[in-house]
Amino acid sequence: MPDSYTQFKNKIGLTANGTYLTESKEVVLDFPYKDCVLQGCQDKEDSKRNEIFFNETLAPDDIDMLLEPKVLTNFKKYDATGEHKVTELNTQDNLIIKGNNLLALHSLLSVYRGKVKLIYIDPPYNTDNDSFRYNDKFNHSTWITFMKNRLEVARELLTENGVIFVHLDYNEVHYCKILLDEIFGREFFINEIIWRRKQATSYGNSKFGITNDTILLYSRSDTYCFNPTYSLDDENTQKYIKERFVYDDGDGRKYMKSPLVNSLYRPNLKYMFKGVNPPKNGWLYSQERMQSLYDNGELIIPNDNNARIYRKIFLDTYKGQVIQNIWTDIPIVNPMANEQTGFTTQKPEKLLERIINACSNEGDIVLDFHLGSGTTCAVAHKMGRSYIGIEQMDYIEDISVTRLKKVIGRADETKDLLESETKYTDFDSSGISKASLWKGGGSFVYCELKQNNQLWIDKVINAVDSDELLNIWQIMQDKAQLSYKIDVKTINNSVNDFKLLSLEEQKQFLLEILDKNQLYVNYTEIEDVDYQCSEEEKNLNNIFYGLK
Repeated sequence: MPDSYTQFKNKIGLTANGTYLTESKEVVLDFPYKDCVLQGCQDKEDSKRNEIFFNETLAPDDIDMLLEPKVLTNFKKYDATGEHKVTELNTQDNLIIKGNNLLALHSLLSVYRGKVKLIYIDPPYNTDNDSFRYNDKFNHSTWITFMKNRLEVARELLTENGVIFVHLDYNEVHYCKILLDEIFGREFFINEIIWRRKQATSYGNSKFGITNDTILLYSRSDTYCFNPTYSLDDENTQKYIKERFVYDDGDGRKYMKSPLVNSLYRPNLKYMFKGVNPPKNGWLYSQERMQSLYDNGELIIPNDNNARIYRKIFLDTYKGQVIQNIWTDIPIVNPMANEQTGFTTQKPEKLLERIINACSNEGDIVLDFHLGSGTTCAVAHKMGRSYIGIEQMDYIEDISVTRLKKVIGRADETKDLLESETKYTDFDSSGISKASLWKGGGSFVYCELKQNNQLWIDKVINAVDSDELLNIWQIMQDKAQLSYKIDVKTINNSVNDFKLLSLEEQKQFLLEILDKNQLYVNYTEIEDVDYQCSEEEKNLNNIFYGLK
């Protein structure tokens, strides 16, 4: 107003052109290649390549088929009796997929859009020590583009009351926070969780050591699922139990007091109990409840009115304290523990148990598209959730699948035939097994994205000499999908020049002429005879993509 003392609103905040940033829809995180799609096609931890950024805006032809659903192959079902052929599928199957996680996520969309209750990911942290080596030159921008592509499709998979947990360290967490604000909406940020892992990254005398990771929690909407979580493992638990309901009313006597209820205006809580007058604000409970506690031996009322009055809380009935956002009670996986898989960045099962408990219920679908050691799916299996795990690294069968088979165990062939319930042996008894009363059982389905050019990439990378590479090139001309920019005749006329290159340069050349838009076979081309899809593959893919 013209006669106002100030033109500014009655609050503090950052502004741009007179508008608070929190009210502006124009404030976003911009970075190189933001409008691009980055496949991230690394298959081995020590492999690198000059990553292709498919540009959606300037070169749409380059990604016309990149994100289409892919053919799934090599189906196997594992249960307590071993490995089986897959003949049917449904959305409650536990599913493990090997292949590029971006393309696998887009393949899941037509079936699982809006059906996943909880997503947890522990992606590469973008450090010198982790496996994020997708691009050497634009490391930071590459990481953000990589995450943006996957978070956008992940959001579409969530139910309306679904949530996502993103586990990171200090290297990229603040950029990821802004990225999540943009994709999910800043208003749907729920928590920043600090997990103190009790293993310091030491920097000597140069700066403070680091003992924590950060987990960002976002929801799809404001009606997200959340279950209060309790813990008995806090370092102050014993004192808390003993002192919880005790306070001094100023007259030297001790009374029960609620930290949650102000009973000043509740006269029904002001009564004499066992000869003791109530505190000025009244007792915590009704007289009937007080009598029940007294009869159970939980309420201690001394004969001396000046003595302490308190409630004895038994550990077998005490749920513990409500967990806040700083988690100090879950240590890293002990290198000597049975839970250890040998995976260097393995997260403890107790950590995933807390996360899954907090924001899902039995039967809900849990997704992890950076499966790694398989902890998310192992814990979800023990907790009665359905799950989907995606991993593109070659260790998926040796580590992830092997771990899940161990979780299931074996059916006990010696059980009494009169028993109606199957019993299991050799199941995983580590991690949360004891606390969750895990006794084995269940099943999961394993499958892979059917390779097209990815097959040739693997052959080129694994070649040991130039002669082998030349043989591969001869076959690639007939079988592989080459870039439309390549003139095969010109290349064949330059074989002598090719031989002058080093082995690594020869590999790099052959990798670059492959069409990266055709790494895997598209479902729409499943009938194409060039891809030699079997009748079994056609049948199972038609069942899968026909699921509702």
